[in-house]
Amino acid sequence: MRRFVPALLVALLASVPLWLSDPYILNAFITTGVFTIAAMSLNLLLGYTGQLSLGHVAFFGIGAYVSALTSLGFDVELFEGFHVVHDPWPVVYGFILGTVFAGLCGYLVGKLSFRVRGAYFVIVTISFAEVVRLVALNWVELTQGPLALTNIPPFTLGLPGLGYATLYGKIGNYYLVLVVGVIAYVVIKHLVQSHIGRAMIALKENESLAVSVGINVTRYLVLAAVVSAAIAGASGSLYAHYLRIIDPDIFLFLYTVTMVIMVITGGKGTLAGPVVGGAIFGAIPVIVRSFAAPEVQWILYGAFMMVIIFVLPHGIVPALERWFAPTTPKPERIAPQPSASAE
Repeated sequence: MRRFVPALLVALLASVPLWLSDPYILNAFITTGVFTIAAMSLNLLLGYTGQLSLGHVAFFGIGAYVSALTSLGFDVELFEGFHVVHDPWPVVYGFILGTVFAGLCGYLVGKLSFRVRGAYFVIVTISFAEVVRLVALNWVELTQGPLALTNIPPFTLGLPGLGYATLYGKIGNYYLVLVVGVIAYVVIKHLVQSHIGRAMIALKENESLAVSVGINVTRYLVLAAVVSAAIAGASGSLYAHYLRIIDPDIFLFLYTVTMVIMVITGGKGTLAGPVVGGAIFGAIPVIVRSFAAPEVQWILYGAFMMVIIFVLPHGIVPALERWFAPTTPKPERIAPQPSASAE
């Protein structure tokens, strides 16, 4: 029965635009889906390799900016008298380039930072995110700095000879985010259930023992960083082309905290954890906004998160798995019979 749960969930989500007509709620579904994809990518690092990245928003923003600039075009002067001119390309190419470039940045950060562990790795990732934010803020000729990149074209999908559809509305973007989310889930699932995923889990559980049996630490950690960064870049591209405007605030630390909250509360190291955490913490702001002032909303948001952490320290999904797991009866102990010699 459990194997059919993901398919039933996808079918339920696919039916949402058929019975939901409120554009505000549909917008909340889209943005929540985008950040859920980013949380799924972070879970690959945090949940399966045990590496906490507090600069994960850098890959999200890199994917957004690369995709937006690819589809908008640019003309920048790198050196005196040396201009780089790029004409606008279709948005699909921008999405692919944003994903690939974010993955390459993940490779670079992984190669440099996985030489250290613990707090040092966290500091490296935060520093990388801040450097990228400052580049986006100060390279005004390319990124428009605080003025933001505007008029980013929406996604256009189709095939030659069959026609094209431009996703201006919320329903088209909703299904696009759903499809990308399902693809990201399938990629992560196949990765963690392969020998690569088992090696990652072994590194998280006991790195010294994993090394002693021949597991290459750097190779698997860097691979996790590349896949995680690429998926985060894809979610950033979706975000940019949906909002059609981005600025350096996309690199705010708050977005990384949001991803971490979704992973921890849902259950790190589980495939469904980020999805459940994303759904809950995407729904809470929508629910409390209807009856609470903005200041109270943040208080309720934090209080609910603290309750989950204290009551369910391993996350919601692991708790549900324990509650609904079939209980096996303990074998009865048979009392030893006295031997004939003792009589």
